Amino acid sequence: MELLTIGAFAKASRLSPKALRLYDELGLLTPARVDPDTGYRRYAPEQLEQARLVAWLRRLGMPLARIRRVCALEPGEAAGEIRAYWARVEADTAARRDLAAFLVDHLNGKDPTMSRTTAPLALRYAALSDTGRVRASNQDTAYAGSRLLAVADGYGAGGAPASAAAVDALRSLESETVPAGDLLNALEDALGRAEQAVHGAASPGDDGADADAGTTLTAMLWTGSQLALVHIGDSRVHLLRDGELFQITHDHTVVQSLIDEGRLTPEEAASHPQRSLLLRALGRGADSTPDLRLHDARAGDRYLLCSDGLHTVVPAGDVHRVLANTPEPEAAVRELVGLANASGGPDNVSCVVADVVAQA
Repeated sequence: MELLTIGAFAKASRLSPKALRLYDELGLLTPARVDPDTGYRRYAPEQLEQARLVAWLRRLGMPLARIRRVCALEPGEAAGEIRAYWARVEADTAARRDLAAFLVDHLNGKDPTMSRTTAPLALRYAALSDTGRVRASNQDTAYAGSRLLAVADGYGAGGAPASAAAVDALRSLESETVPAGDLLNALEDALGRAEQAVHGAASPGDDGADADAGTTLTAMLWTGSQLALVHIGDSRVHLLRDGELFQITHDHTVVQSLIDEGRLTPEEAASHPQRSLLLRALGRGADSTPDLRLHDARAGDRYLLCSDGLHTVVPAGDVHRVLANTPEPEAAVRELVGLANASGGPDNVSCVVADVVAQA
């Protein structure tokens, strides 16, 4: 079959000759023949399908390196890779959408920390941390105060001081007056202090035993009508609203990334050997990029912050039942910790339960 010139192939594939030359250099779309004297490229008609696939993937915004991987796969595997890529795009877009909404309100002069209801709101809260049935010591830290809720799950030889240092670095936010437009900035600044505190607490000794120590950190700062969230790692926040339970954080773990990419089901993740391997944490050499966002609060809302010692062993249905049927936060955290220990207590377990209530 007669080969197509680069111009004819560009027109048929809707790719420019410049793009075709680039894709050739990258090994993404190699011509069927290159004239040894002139260097002129010619393409086979059957290459049009791959060229059009490359063009479509570029319109999706997929990076060239990932397009090269997709084009090397069988059709079914390629479809899965595209599905995984788009799921990640949608997750990133959702996070940016929340930030954009915050910025629009801020620049339009709307105070994001002012109550959107006439009734003043407050928090009623309780925190509990337990060693569990298997571990020799407790590396978790749980804290609940009038403005700050936090759970940190330490790891490594210095995990206990690392988690305690991270939470302690945020406690100054309880007494600070934060301008409306600086709420997320203040939380991010406090996170920077927490990271430095973790590095100090987990500084290696003579034998370097603490060099790999670090912690997760999930915290919420109460502002009167909203809760500002900072999240790194695999502790979680759940919201019970109108009888429904929602997870409002996203685990930063290898297993969760495999779920996001469609390579693993949630059921398979429960027994995966790398289910505790973190992608983000506070610690030396770790990616400490946080999730930061604001959540509107309503009277009647109930928040649960917990370490993975709870959510990896206690079924979501049981957590829902306790949160929905146990009125007092103190009783709720005790029952949740008790359920984790009754399930074998393989890890430290920490819970914070906070209710949003109308002030009298």
